[in-house]
Parts: sequence; structure tokens; C-alpha cells
Amino acid sequence: MTPEAAMRLALAQARRVSGRTFPNPPVGAVVYRGDRVLGRGATGPVGGAHAEIVAMERATAKHGARALRGASFAVTLEPCAHVGRTGPCAERVARAGFARVAVGHVDPHPKVGGRGVRRVRRSGARVDVGVLEAECREQHRGFLSVVNRRRPFVGVKLASTLDGRIATSRGESRWITGPEARAAVHRLRARVDALVVGSATVLADDPRLTVRRGGRLVHRPIRVVVDAQLRVPPTARLFAGDPHSAWVLCGARAPASRRRALEGRGARVLPVASRGGHLDLRAALRCLAKEGLSELLVEGGGGLAAALLRAGLIDEFHWFVAPRLIGADGLPALGALGLSRLARAPELEELRVRRVGRDLHVVGRPVVARARGRVR
Repeated sequence: MTPEAAMRLALAQARRVSGRTFPNPPVGAVVYRGDRVLGRGATGPVGGAHAEIVAMERATAKHGARALRGASFAVTLEPCAHVGRTGPCAERVARAGFARVAVGHVDPHPKVGGRGVRRVRRSGARVDVGVLEAECREQHRGFLSVVNRRRPFVGVKLASTLDGRIATSRGESRWITGPEARAAVHRLRARVDALVVGSATVLADDPRLTVRRGGRLVHRPIRVVVDAQLRVPPTARLFAGDPHSAWVLCGARAPASRRRALEGRGARVLPVASRGGHLDLRAALRCLAKEGLSELLVEGGGGLAAALLRAGLIDEFHWFVAPRLIGADGLPALGALGLSRLARAPELEELRVRRVGRDLHVVGRPVVARARGRVR
């Protein structure tokens, strides 16, 4: 088996745990000898073992400790070289006695930054760095965003008619897209650390913001509400479930009585900087990064999406388009951008379009950030 083939297996392991490992990145690892896989592993939930340890322990349990010596190893991210919630993985990998180790890319964290690779090389193993690097960096995009930009990777999901409307003039919106598109949205939800909505979406739709498959609840990500004045009621459905799994970002001067009511429901209330009743979105994202979140999916509403776009804080769009027309009296999918010149209109690149049932799923990334914005 080539290092590239082994890395593809490691990436498959990593993708299985995307959205379920924060604050750690979702890493995958494989122990192999020739074409035979001896052990596979992925990062566990917080406090659990890292992917390298899981893969090595599974290989040892099945084939014995000697099976590792002289074998090969592939891991999507450089093994850590410092003590955190767990011990340094690089030390364990070095002591295993591998003949060859493939690493997807170097960990840019200041506590690692090549130290893990150097430790493994000192053990005598041949270490290849940059194996399927682009794919591995895409897998760890949230982690890289937090380390390099101090904010999570931000995706935005919008679902609209062909003319860009999300509801009729009377507010009817269920269902604009078909069941296949809605199932695709749940797959997107399953890959991220948290789902984010504005207070207007909670007040209008009272969403649960869970991951369901075939009508069955399979995962409950962190739910984050952007609510400067704490307008959302404690009875909102997204506050059901695990205590402290629903977070509310608010202004520092939000009413204390409303804060106590939400905290009594089990919500975490996180005050951030604001001005004129609007949250500073950069500060809000930095707050979420400090709390361990690295990848977000923003699902509503149009005002929040527009504010993030104005601020240059969106990394990826997922736009589901239904072959329907509502007209100008319908509710627009995207809020005002304040553009007076077409040349300043945000553009998307790396476009991908696919059919999802009767609908289209358009994926693209903003070319550049052009302005800053705030959201109520």
C-alpha cells in the first residue's frame, strides 16, 4: 500500500468523526504493513484518545505489540508534541518503532509546529510530510482557521426559490426545498461543531437544530443563537436536550433577568462586545473559538448572513435552490448588503453545482472580504 492509499483510509476515519471531537481537530490514522491494515483510529470526544493512539492500540490488541515494529503509519495531522488533556502522541509514535510514517501536514499550533515530526524522525523512521496535503488541510480547515485567524471556519446555508425568496408575503416557508435537499442539510449539520442562527429565526421558526436521519435524532450539535438583547424565550425548542449544549451570544448590557431565565433553562450565555445594540461579529467568533468551536454552519436568517458577508467572515456558502418562483413580495434569502456599485458585489469562486432531488445545491467560497458589518 502506498502512503497516499493509506492516507485516504486515514481521511475516511477522520471524516467519520467530523463535528464530534471539538475542541480537538477530527484526525484519522492507520497502521499498516504492506497492503494489510493492522489498525485504524480517529480522534475521540474531548478527553478521549487521539487518532494515533486509537489506531496503535487497536493494532496492538489485534496483532500484538510486535506488529507495530517495522510497520508503516499514516496520520492526517502531525502528531502532537506537548502535554494537554492527553500525553504527546509524537512520543508514542516514535517509541512504536515504525519504519515509515506519512503525515498529512504540519500542525501550525505554536506548541507543535514541526516538533512532532522531528521527534518521530529521531526514532529512525522515514517521515513523509505533505501526503495528500490539500485533502488533509480541507479536513482540518476549522482547526487551521482557529490557529491562523483566531476564529472558526464559517459556512452559511441558505435555501430559497429560484428568485431568491425564502417565504411568501405571509411568512409560509415549509417546505421550499424537497426532502432530498433537507436530508443533505442534515448531513452538513453532522460535520460541524455548532449550528448558528439569529434571534429572528428562533422567534419566527422555533427550530430544533438537530441532526436527524429518517426522522430519527442521531446527533445534537452545539446550537448558538446570536441575540444581542436576549429576545429568545427560554421555552424555545433548541434549549431542549443536553444541558449547556445551547449557547447564546449577547451584548454585555443585555437584561440580567433574561440572562438568568435562559441560564435556568440550561443555556450558556456568552456576553461579547457590541455597539448600538449590534454584536461585534469578529468578537463573537473569537469568543466561540476560545470556547473550542472550530467549524460553524450558519442557518439563518438573512440579516445574519448579510452581516457576516459584509464583515468578510464567511468562508463557504451552501445555497439550495428550488425550482419555484415567489416574486418580489416574498421574503428575501439575504439581507441588505448596502451596495451602490456592482463592482463591490461579493463574488464566489470554486463553484460546485449538483442536483439534489428536484433542487440544486450550489457551493462556493467568497473571493475576498470587502467590508465590515454588524448584526442586531
